[in-house]
Formats: sequence, structure tokens, C-alpha cells
Amino acid sequence: MHPYEDLLRGRVDAVLLDNVIAERSMRRMAGLATQPEAIAVGHYVGLLGPAQRQLRDRVDIALRAAMADGRLEAILRRWLVWNDQQPKLYDRLAQGTYRAAPESVSESAGAGGSDSAGAPRPSAWTMAWQYLPSLLSAAVTTLVLSCLAMALAVGLGAVIATGRVYGNRVLRALFTAYVEVTRGTPILLQLFVIYYGLASVVRLPAFIAALLGLGLNYAAYESEIYRGALLAVPRGQLEAARVLGLSNWQTLRLVRAPQAFRFALAPTTNDFVAMLKDSSLVSVMELTKQTQIFATNLGSWVIPGALCAAMYLAMSLPLAQVARRLEARWSAPGAA
Repeated sequence: MHPYEDLLRGRVDAVLLDNVIAERSMRRMAGLATQPEAIAVGHYVGLLGPAQRQLRDRVDIALRAAMADGRLEAILRRWLVWNDQQPKLYDRLAQGTYRAAPESVSESAGAGGSDSAGAPRPSAWTMAWQYLPSLLSAAVTTLVLSCLAMALAVGLGAVIATGRVYGNRVLRALFTAYVEVTRGTPILLQLFVIYYGLASVVRLPAFIAALLGLGLNYAAYESEIYRGALLAVPRGQLEAARVLGLSNWQTLRLVRAPQAFRFALAPTTNDFVAMLKDSSLVSVMELTKQTQIFATNLGSWVIPGALCAAMYLAMSLPLAQVARRLEARWSAPGAA
């Protein structure tokens, strides 16, 4: 989905992209307007390694020749990318203003110690320290999103499981269809449908769409866990509850659900850890998205990837440890 479509649907207030992209988008989308003043002048450049100076010079000669005889202008006009800025760039290039830039880029690419302007490039660890607050903030977003989505999945999953065990034929058929469709289609497709497919009906913020997408998807898996846990309770205890005169609701609340919760704890914990990782599929500024930005600016995935993995482990390992302790306590002889 293109950001200009988000602009038309009111999800964003403005989009800042190249004028070529803006002009073509305006031709196929009604209702867009471009600001008359340019924000900045961009340049398309080609970067070659230090050993490719001869190739660079041949490219420069070919481009200058195409500029001199008008071929480059004809190409740009043919593809409707010629504008008033081009003659100014032609003049500056003809005067040799840009000639020193490729040289400095090549030298810095070989040395790896400075950028094209000659300023010292921060070390990878310095940039990692600068990005650490952003990564921590993104980790909090991931954790909050996962907790809220898991709460939705647990609640809805419990309702679906109860309906499939105690409901009538129609209700069981509806819940079964929901579970099979949800589990049989990719979660990324479901996120696209919720965020983009429903945009003509309701404009959901990205965070809310991610919350609903993850929660509704995992509710199907949670319902199967809880249904299996309910069915795992010994039938003799259910018959004893009926002999004592307990209603179905009382049997579920007092006898069946507490025991089923023990059976479901371990797989539910596993699903929560899986949801932490699946949150990387959403489009909000969560941990993986922020790590991708960090890695792009750094030019390497080694340090950003290691930090991202460490943060995911820091969030998931304590939860798994708590779940193991609860399982050990409740499985002990005489545990209530």
C-alpha cells in the first residue's frame, strides 16, 4: 500500500517524497495537492568503489556527452521528469562544481572513516549507544502491544472454547469456522485486511489494527488450547459435580476451568513468546522496525541484530521462568 493512499484516507497529514513520485501519484489519485515550494533539491548519484575510478570517468564522459548534445534532456522530457531545476544543475556540473564530490566519496568508501563531507563517522558502538533509548522505547511498545493482544486472545479464546464445548450445533459450527479460517490463512494477510481492507469502512490507527490483528489471530490458537484443556478434565469429576447438583456454569467455574487452566498454562506461555516475535510483522514502531532503521543507518545488522535479539530474550525468558515455577507448584502432590 502506497503512503499516498494513506494520505487520501486521512491516516497521515502529509507525505514527503520525490516530486516525480508525487506528480505521477496525482495523475492516478484524485484529491491530492502538492505544495508549490520545494522543501529541498535532491540528487541522484552513483557510488563506485575506489578501484572503479576508470569506470567512473567513463560514466562521467558519457553523461557529459549526453548533456552536451541534448540526448539526456530528451530522455528526461520523454519520461516527464524534466523540470526547471535541471538547467541549473547542468550549469553547475558544466562549471565543475560537482567534480570533487565523487572523488571524496570514493576515498571515504575505501577508508571507511569519514563521510562524503569529510566529517569523522561515529563508530558502530557510539551509534549503538545513541540508538539504545529508541530501541528501549520500541521494546516497551512491543511488550505493551503483545500484552494487550494476548489479553484479547485469552479472553476471546476462552469464549470460543467454552462455546465449542457447551454451545449448540450452530454456535459450534460458527466458532469452528472462525478457528479454521484464522489458522488456515497467514497472519500477515489478516493484518493487511484489517488495516487496509477495512480502510473504506473504518480508519483504524496502526497500533489498534496491530492489536486486533494479533489478538484475533491468536484467539483461534488459544481456543484450541483451552478446548483441549477442558476436555482433559476427568469425566468422573464432571459426573460427581452433576451428582452434587451443580449447574453447567457452576461446574465450569468451580471444577472444570481451574483444572483446565493448569493444563493450558504452558502452551499459553509459549504462544505469548511467539506473539512477541510475531509483533515484528506489524507496521508500528516496535522493536524490529526500530532495529531495521538502526541497521540501515549503521550499514550493518551485526550489532543491531544482537541488541534486538538480547531484548527479545530479556522479555521472553522471565515469562517462561515464571510459567515453569507455576507449573511445578501446581503439579506438586496436594497442590490446590
